[in-house]
Amino acid sequence: MRIAVLSDIHANVQALESVMNDVIAQGCEYVFCLGDLAMAGPQPKEILEYVMAQNTWTVIQGNTDKMIAQYGEQVQQFLQAQYPVMANAIADDVLKLDGSQKAYLNDLPPMLSLDVEGCSVLLVHGSPRANNEDILPGMPLDTIEEIVDGTKEKLILCGHTHIPCGYQTNDGHTVVNVGSVGRPMTKEPKACYCVIDFTNGSFEVHHRFVEYDNKLAAQLMSARGFVGADRLADLLLNPVERHM
Repeated sequence: MRIAVLSDIHANVQALESVMNDVIAQGCEYVFCLGDLAMAGPQPKEILEYVMAQNTWTVIQGNTDKMIAQYGEQVQQFLQAQYPVMANAIADDVLKLDGSQKAYLNDLPPMLSLDVEGCSVLLVHGSPRANNEDILPGMPLDTIEEIVDGTKEKLILCGHTHIPCGYQTNDGHTVVNVGSVGRPMTKEPKACYCVIDFTNGSFEVHHRFVEYDNKLAAQLMSARGFVGADRLADLLLNPVERHM
């Protein structure tokens, strides 16, 4: 079975369209999505409409999905103190999404354990310990082993950092960060996802990097008009730092 694994779409319709064209071309039968669907991107409502209509997707909740679903004074104050641009973005996001879309985000599971062709797989957003914990390239292996300690699944799939990477631990875990579809934080700002082939308990993972019309996405992002939207638009063209 060939499965596409996506994360961190962040309301980027242009990126998702290009990725899904590639998913089809790669012959993937199913999609796992690791969350962060809507926040702080060009077209949150349109992305939710698309994702909610899919019947071959398994989706879990990202940290920003939870923030949108549980938006209130506490979330706003947290973001305002640490990420003011994101505070402005989420205030605008919640105005654009309807009640059914917010309910969908709220009801997504925070993680899922699955069996795929005899292989145990754990879907998380950040890590098995927290939806906002970073798994980044170049981390010491003993740190990765500590993060996944107690996890029984053989393959752990995550996102959150927008930077793809992978680790093989000494106790038999494979940990793969699939990168970001909608706001890649890589040297070349191509949409990133993974294709995984599962066969009789084994698997083979490939990261895919897909060009998309990030200039149009940046224009749509800037047109949202909230304070900081231009900054988020520029990050689609020139990723130099990671938010959330």
